[in-house]
Amino acid sequence: MSNAKVLMLIAAFVALTFGSFIWFIVTWDADKEQPVGQLTPAYIERATI
Repeated sequence: MSNAKVLMLIAAFVALTFGSFIWFIVTWDADKEQPVGQLTPAYIERATI
């Protein structure tokens, strides 16, 4: 594989990743999601040995 093809594949991957991140930010609806600061971990019952 030539250097130009490798660079094009890398550029396509970066563009796709960046584009999907931008799409995520643009379509984010804060009213539908609980704030991260108010999330609590699920209760895990500890096994007694």
